[in-house]
Amino acid sequence: MQQRHVIRLFGPGEALEARDEALPDPGPHQLLIAVSACGVCRTDLHVCDGDIPARYPIIPGHEIVGRVVATGAAVTEFRPGDRVGVPWLGGTCGHCAFCRDGRENLCDAPVFTGCTIDGGYASHSLADARYCLAIPPGIDDVAAAPLLCAGLIGWRALRLAGEGHRIGLYGFGAAAHIIAQVAIAQGREVYGFTRPGDGRGQEFARSLGCRWAGGSDEAPPVPLDAALIFAPVGALVPRALKAVTKGGRVVCAGIHMTDIPAFPYADLWGERSILSVANLTRDDGRTFFTAIEGMPVKSVTHVFPLAEAGIAMSAVREGMVDGAVVLVP
Repeated sequence: MQQRHVIRLFGPGEALEARDEALPDPGPHQLLIAVSACGVCRTDLHVCDGDIPARYPIIPGHEIVGRVVATGAAVTEFRPGDRVGVPWLGGTCGHCAFCRDGRENLCDAPVFTGCTIDGGYASHSLADARYCLAIPPGIDDVAAAPLLCAGLIGWRALRLAGEGHRIGLYGFGAAAHIIAQVAIAQGREVYGFTRPGDGRGQEFARSLGCRWAGGSDEAPPVPLDAALIFAPVGALVPRALKAVTKGGRVVCAGIHMTDIPAFPYADLWGERSILSVANLTRDDGRTFFTAIEGMPVKSVTHVFPLAEAGIAMSAVREGMVDGAVVLVP
């Protein structure tokens, strides 16, 4: 019997467990994928902590890059040997009002990779071919992995920011370091906000081309047209509102955030707005990879072996590394 090696989580707050399992057969619309890289996302921490609804036991991981080993009988999009990416959105109902309206990110009955269906902390993974993405040539497996959530959520957040020229990024982690490069390549000014006192992170932001970098408790040197919040800290919302100009937008890009404290109406007045990003669509994937073609956008990655998944997640939790963390089997 062929086997795969997996890292499973059996409940919120429990330790990850490594085990060998029988290699599954793909269903009609599924791909069996040999995983070559899987990013570690902050959402994985929320799954492990029980902050968001999940199905346990679960194999975490939703930034998966690998090659197709086998296909289900109904698959037409990919063939064995193809390189594919598996994002957070693992499937939708296809018939609710949101799906019919092209807003599948708001589907009433979705499934999410590494949360409600098994993900990529494994040697092999199953995924619905209809929700997988072809990875463009020229991007290696490790560099491609963070693009499948950090990149895509950053892209959706940037699109919701509108045409603003001066963009602030609060929480300068995996998503911010990618979308900062995209925004700069588009000709925008980017201002990076890190944890207070994080001089290393601020220097990292400046090294990527940010016009200014400082702590999240500081005011930027100029009013911002939009602020994208990637850190799961509700207290950043009022701070960002104070930083944006009239008509400015504050986009909350995380799937989980602590409560937003009360703030004066005067900080919202002037047609400022607060928006949230919910998941992503397949169109986000297609437009993102098209948009960055030819751009000097690079994922800064730190690689851990799959066996050190717990250590890798701690590195993300504690902000110990700049850029993105990636597991390799």
